Amino acid sequence: MSPGERFADPLEPTAIEKAGTAYDCAAVPSGAVVLGDAVAAGFGDGVLRLFQPGFDPLARRAHLGAILSLAADPKGAFVLTGGDDGRLVRTDAAGEMEEIEGFGSKWVDAVAVAADGGMACSVGKTVHLWDSGGHRHSLDHPSTVGGLSFDSKGERLAVGHYGGVTLWTKARRGWKSTALKWAGSHLGVRFSPNGKYVVSVMQENALHGWRLRDKADMRMSGYPVKVKSLDWVGAAPHLVTSGADAAICWPFDGKEGPMGRDPLMVAGQSKVLATAVAGLPGHDAVVAGYKDGTILYSELDVSAERLLISRRGGEAITCLAVTPETGWLFAAAEDGRVLWAPLGGEGA
Repeated sequence: MSPGERFADPLEPTAIEKAGTAYDCAAVPSGAVVLGDAVAAGFGDGVLRLFQPGFDPLARRAHLGAILSLAADPKGAFVLTGGDDGRLVRTDAAGEMEEIEGFGSKWVDAVAVAADGGMACSVGKTVHLWDSGGHRHSLDHPSTVGGLSFDSKGERLAVGHYGGVTLWTKARRGWKSTALKWAGSHLGVRFSPNGKYVVSVMQENALHGWRLRDKADMRMSGYPVKVKSLDWVGAAPHLVTSGADAAICWPFDGKEGPMGRDPLMVAGQSKVLATAVAGLPGHDAVVAGYKDGTILYSELDVSAERLLISRRGGEAITCLAVTPETGWLFAAAEDGRVLWAPLGGEGA
C-alpha cells in the first residue's frame, strides 16, 4: 500500500500523523541524514538529535554554536558534524562524541564521509581530508568551498567553489586534481550513484552537471527559486530537487543522462514551492515538503496520484529523510517542529 491519503479532509490529521509523534525542538534545523536505520538531525542550537523507531530521540550538544553541516557514515556507524564553533565532531550511533579537529574561530562549512572510512571537511578555501589509511591531506582551492561529496568508493572527492568543481582523485602519492569549470558559485555537490556524473547546486536558480568521461556540461535551469534540497531516487536513477511547485526529477539513465530531456514533475502543488525532497530507499517514489508545511508522496510517474502525508500548516518544511528498512519519515519545519512517523501508518 502506498503511504499517504487522498485530499478528502486536509484539516483532519492523516493516519501517518496519528501513528507518529510531533516534537518541538525549539531551534532551526540545519540538516538531516540517514544513519543506518535512524535519522541524525542537526540544529542551530548546536544539538544533534538521533531519531530511531521505538525510542525517544537522543539529544547531544555537539557544538557550542550552530551545526552548519553534517554527513553520515555510509555504514551507519557515526555522523560527522561541523559547526560555527570551529570544531569537527564525530558522534556514534549511541551518542558518544569525539572531537576530530578544532579550527579555532574558523567555521567548518561542509563535511563528507566516504564508504571506505575517509572523512573531509572544509574551512574557508581549504579541504582537510583524512583518507582510509589514516593519512591527512590539505587541499587548497581558488575560493571558499561550497560543498563536498565522495563517490561511492571513496576514491574521488568533488569540491564545489566559485568557478566550478574541483575533482580530486586518489593516487599512489596523494590526491590529484581535475578542474570542472563553469562560471558562478557552486554550492552543494553530488556524485551520481554510478559515479558517471557530478552535479552542483548553483547560487542562482539552477543546477549544473558534468558527464565525467568527457566533461560534457549539463545545464538544468528554469527554477523559480534556488534549489536547496536534492536526493537520488529510483533504480534509473532520477535526481529529485526542490525549487519549484513540484518535485523536479531529472533522469540520469542512458548515455546522455538529462541532456536534451525534460524532467518529471510529480507531487505538485499549484503556486506553492517545494522546499525539501527525499527519495524512498528501494522505491521509485519521492516525498516532497512545501513552504506551507504540506508533505506529499508520489511515485515517479506523471500520472501518479499525489497522496497526503501531512498538512499541519505553518512553517516551511526544510529537512526530510526516510529510513531504508523500516520506512520511518523524519520531517522538520524551519521553526523546529518535527514529525517522526512510520510511512505505513502504523506505530513502532
